[in-house]
Amino acid sequence: MRRVLGIDEAGRGCVFGDLVVAGYFVEQLDDVALRAAGADDSKRIPAERRCQVRDALQGLGRGVVRRITPPRIDAGNLNRLEEEAIVELLVELRPDHVVIDALGHPSTLRATADRLLAALPDDHRPTLTIEPKADRTYAVVGAASVFAKTLRDELLAELSTHHGELGSGYPGDPKTKAWLQTWSRTRRPWPDFVRTKWATVTDLQQTSLF
Repeated sequence: MRRVLGIDEAGRGCVFGDLVVAGYFVEQLDDVALRAAGADDSKRIPAERRCQVRDALQGLGRGVVRRITPPRIDAGNLNRLEEEAIVELLVELRPDHVVIDALGHPSTLRATADRLLAALPDDHRPTLTIEPKADRTYAVVGAASVFAKTLRDELLAELSTHHGELGSGYPGDPKTKAWLQTWSRTRRPWPDFVRTKWATVTDLQQTSLF
C-alpha cells in the first residue's frame, strides 16, 4: 500500500487574509475515484460547486490545512513559511510519496525538494514530485487545491461580513483596489488581515501621507 499526499496552496499573491496550505492524504491512490468526485485545479471548478466537491472528497481521503496569517507573512519570508507548513504536513501524515504544486520557478525545484527532505526526521524520507500545474495533472493535488481554495474563500467571506466588500484579495481586483484606497484615505493603521509589506499596500500608505 502506497500512502500519497498531494499539496497545494491558496492565497499566495493576495493582500488580504491567510495563505492556506492544504494537504490531501490517501492510504491508496485511486485517480479515477478522485476525478469522479471532482478533484481538479480549484480555479477550474465553478465557485458554487467547490464545497460540493470538497464534501465528496472527504469520503475518499483526508484533507488537512495549515493557515499562515498576515502578521506572520509580514514578519517572515513567504517561501520559507510555506515550506515550514509543508514539512508540518509531512511529519503529521507520514506519506510514502508526496506531490506538490510548484512553489517557484522550475529551476529552483530541486533545491526546494532538498530543503524539505533535510527538514524531516531521519526515519522518514518520502519520495517527492514537485511540478508546475500539478493541481491539474495529479488528482490528489487537485483535491488539495479544493481544500485550500474553499477554506480561503470562507475566511475571506467572513472578513467581508465585518469589513465590507473586499473582492478576491488580489491586487488587480477592482473591488480589492477600491477597499484599499478607501481605507488608506482614513490614515488609520491597516487591519491585521492586511499584508502590509505588499507593494500595493506600501505604495498606498506612502500616497496617503501627502
